Amino acid sequence: MDADQRGGSDKARLLDPAHARRLRANLVSDIAANHELLDVRVLEALRAVPRHLFTPEATLDTAYGNFPLPIGKEQTISQPAMVAIMTDSLELSGRERVLEIGTGSGYQAAILSILASEVYSIERHESLAKAAKSRLSALGYENVVVRVGDGYQGWPDAAPFDRVLLTAAPLELPSVLLDELAEGGVLVAPVGSERNGQVLYRVRKHNGRIEQEDLGDVRFVPMVHTELV
Repeated sequence: MDADQRGGSDKARLLDPAHARRLRANLVSDIAANHELLDVRVLEALRAVPRHLFTPEATLDTAYGNFPLPIGKEQTISQPAMVAIMTDSLELSGRERVLEIGTGSGYQAAILSILASEVYSIERHESLAKAAKSRLSALGYENVVVRVGDGYQGWPDAAPFDRVLLTAAPLELPSVLLDELAEGGVLVAPVGSERNGQVLYRVRKHNGRIEQEDLGDVRFVPMVHTELV
């Protein structure tokens, strides 16, 4: 299945006017200029996904600013450059099954759907999960499954996963998610607190052992247990 078949539809193109495409192309060009080592396939995915359709309360110009935006429930859609960095850090080839913790508006899942085989996405807020599921389906991102749940519990009945991506920051990596990571798999996650700082880590599993790489300081909303909503 190629990228056009995996992500997007005729409806998405009808809802994606020329002005939006120009704004998106400019945004992606700026990201590429500032992050020269990004995989061209990641940049192409960002260019393909109409971010404004995942930020319904933002103006078109605001939707293509390189900054996070609120999406309700005190959650945000991540800065596009950070989406590019985290996606690139997963080292996707197109064959992977990916677990995403924190669906939000569904934008990151849409990017992943173009670059991976299957995407399983967990969102703790039922209203956000329902909206994201409906949006992704309507726009033709058919290889994404969304469900309401506690990210700390993972998705055991679909595990193991070749890749795991967290879009919210736990104080430490949940052991369940490490257990659900397949041998040879990669997990990318922000870890830490808003007060003491957060670091983006890339974790690799080799022979059951975990190797951790510091990818730099970041700032994300905290990862919270479902029962605390």
